[in-house]
Amino acid sequence: MHLISFEDLTDQQLTGIVDKGIDVKHHPEKYRDALNYKSSALIFQKTSTRTRVAFEVAMTQLGGHALFIDWRTTNFALADISDETQYLSRNVDCIMARLVKNTDLQKMTQASQVPVINGCDEKYHPSQAIADLITIKEKKGTLKGAKLVYVGIHNNVCNSLIEGCTKTGVKITAVTPIFNEPSRDEEILKDAKKTGLYETTLDAEKAVKDADFVYTDTWIDMEFFTDPRFAAEKEKRIKLMMPYQVNKELLKGSDAYIMHDMPIHRGYEISADAIENPKSVIYEQSENRLYSAKAILLKLLDKY
Repeated sequence: MHLISFEDLTDQQLTGIVDKGIDVKHHPEKYRDALNYKSSALIFQKTSTRTRVAFEVAMTQLGGHALFIDWRTTNFALADISDETQYLSRNVDCIMARLVKNTDLQKMTQASQVPVINGCDEKYHPSQAIADLITIKEKKGTLKGAKLVYVGIHNNVCNSLIEGCTKTGVKITAVTPIFNEPSRDEEILKDAKKTGLYETTLDAEKAVKDADFVYTDTWIDMEFFTDPRFAAEKEKRIKLMMPYQVNKELLKGSDAYIMHDMPIHRGYEISADAIENPKSVIYEQSENRLYSAKAILLKLLDKY
């Protein structure tokens, strides 16, 4: 079993992973030896803070070993991805890969003899969405009936949130003036609409009024934010998106928790006062990446 998106998970399986993450968080002693003598390869083609820290620490705290692999300093950068994966999967029990293209991740799953976890690509970010669902359930007490409003660019995080929320009973409203085309997955949107739990609007103020959670993300993919080649696109997006910044004005009269998957570009998608707001759960949300990673590893390595 691989975890590329939530497509192959039933509603019950996804909810079970979320619940396992919460249990691991509050009862770590139960799982200290769960992955004894297990090794996981962590492949990074893209930069990372939370994904690397979460999966490395998760393997250590579960009794296993994590092997960090920088794409640029290995033959993954030179050779056929299938050949390298065939070799790698004969040495480890699991592969977590953070790649630029979902098509490369699909090649990896086809070649691998062990489970492959999507650590983020241009279409999906499942480990982040599981951490988000853990956060929602802990704060709200339940997933079913919770209301989340996502304000920002429709990107990989938005895809996984839509898929994860609608599978677990969370109502999600997307306020997304720009659609990041490489992230487009019409099947996710079609399936989400059938549930009655997904809707879109451009009226951010109205959307957040009765929201339990307001969530935002970067307007520019992090690897492009400081790249001069994307300066024109960056300025275009800033001009269009500034009215949708999550700030004190947008949140006026709202009692919603404030979420952001990080890294944060302060003063762009979110203001400093929103980050420091007493209702902000951003850093707790980011901590929950660790418990998301643990739950995923336990599930895919059959150690529930």
